[in-house]
Amino acid sequence: MDLGLKGKVAVVTGSASQVGMGNAICLMLAKEGCDIVSADMDLEGALKTAEAVKALGRKAIAVKVNITVFAEAEEMAKAALKEFGKIDILINTAGLNAGMGSQFLQQKQEVWEKDFAVNLYGTMNCSKAVLPTMMEKKYGKIVNFSSIVAKMAGGPGSYAAAKAAVLAFNRGLAAQYGANNINVNAIAPGMVQTKFFDAMAKDRQDKMFDAMANMAPLKRNQTTEDIANAVAFLVSDVSRNITGQCLQVDSGMIMQ
Repeated sequence: MDLGLKGKVAVVTGSASQVGMGNAICLMLAKEGCDIVSADMDLEGALKTAEAVKALGRKAIAVKVNITVFAEAEEMAKAALKEFGKIDILINTAGLNAGMGSQFLQQKQEVWEKDFAVNLYGTMNCSKAVLPTMMEKKYGKIVNFSSIVAKMAGGPGSYAAAKAAVLAFNRGLAAQYGANNINVNAIAPGMVQTKFFDAMAKDRQDKMFDAMANMAPLKRNQTTEDIANAVAFLVSDVSRNITGQCLQVDSGMIMQ
């Protein structure tokens, strides 16, 4: 099936880790014919991803950006427009879990502020930065990243709350800009083995991943390629009538 992505320009945040979802998304979209803006605070890693895209025969640039600062998100968009003349796709992959493993009473306000700054405000900043050019061209695809924890009774944590807020933002953005032919959807991944959990001891990671796989109906966790495949579908013209939705890629962990 032709996804209609040849010649599209995609901005992907959180692309530096060579084993992360952002990297896999960049490579998947490149294979489908997109040119890529690889954006991350880690410029060296973003450059590696951009080089991998070029090795696939597509154009790519790397941009250093702190998505929690709107001015930097604006500069990212300007760099993309200067290089490619347009922005068709934005993938808000960048995220973190500042309060990972801590109980609510242990979480200081600073932890909540950091989780909201990156996961919610970063998503908002990047979306605001690219929307004007998408509105001008009457075309755009935005994919925001939530998490299955936003829909689980896992405790009143800062990360879950921020990712739930992303879903509310996702629906509002889709409703407000649909008339401009801009599709806005979200991905809520289940467990994906990336550097996201590096702060956790390896044996604890392994136990957690095994436990989550056993809980899922499909008895497996997700790969970064599983997430990238879902993103490619949502930014394609094949899914042109899907907007304001959250696609859970979680081996059936949450069914609703």
